[in-house]
Amino acid sequence: MAVAAKRTFAGWLLIVLQALLGVGAVAGGSFLVIDPSGGMMGMPSDMMKVTLFPDYLIPGIILLLGLGVFPLIVMSALINKWDWGLGEKLNVFKHLHWSWTFSLYIGFMLIIWITVQAYILEVMAIIHVVYIALGLAIQVVTLLPSVSSYYMRATSDSNRGGERIAS
Repeated sequence: MAVAAKRTFAGWLLIVLQALLGVGAVAGGSFLVIDPSGGMMGMPSDMMKVTLFPDYLIPGIILLLGLGVFPLIVMSALINKWDWGLGEKLNVFKHLHWSWTFSLYIGFMLIIWITVQAYILEVMAIIHVVYIALGLAIQVVTLLPSVSSYYMRATSDSNRGGERIAS
């Protein structure tokens, strides 16, 4: 299988989806860290029904870092394909760049985050549906053949058959 030489529209779409998620989560997480009561976002404190969290500070930090900063880092790596040792160690698809795999991870993280949030709050709002759709869109676009072929390693001994991939 040849490696795609040029990023396709779908590849740019994936970068935009990661950017939208990252920027939105950095904003939302920052608001929750600055004001853990949820007041800045118009969230009543009695919505937090988990005794594990007395307020929105810990969820805000998780949102800020896990679904904000992390997708922006992955977005940067999707653009530049830079090397990262830890990313490679956590990459279960060794024949693809780690940013491609982490894009899938982020899609799963977002879907799980929203599902747990809806469960804790005991409500399913339109914003939850929008963000679950965003998580699914990230996964679907990541899995498109044009996107995965762009992030395919030029040569790889770790692909399924062990044969070398033509460049």
